[in-house]
Amino acid sequence: MEKDCLFCKISHGQMGTDFIYENDNLVVFRDINPHAPVHLLIVPKRHIRSVNDLSEADSGILAEMILTARQMAIREKVDASGYKLLFNVEKGGGQVIFHLHLHLIGGWDK
Repeated sequence: MEKDCLFCKISHGQMGTDFIYENDNLVVFRDINPHAPVHLLIVPKRHIRSVNDLSEADSGILAEMILTARQMAIREKVDASGYKLLFNVEKGGGQVIFHLHLHLIGGWDK
């Protein structure tokens, strides 16, 4: 855990965030500044700064993030209407919090 990382604090239960889903590796919660009716963040508990910092050893966590996003889309009832999965990478790519996270965005035509 990085001591000054917001998502490390959230994922380790230090911020009082309501999790939609949690397991040993990930947490899922609603974005506080949603860009769609459904806007969830899928966040690994282990600190990985960015997609650019991934190694081949991280392939399991990436697969788990995507499969969890699929399950959350079903849970939020946006699986049939469609949704976006988005990684922002580095400042120029829109990354604001430098802890790997996946956005699940959808629900416009629920």
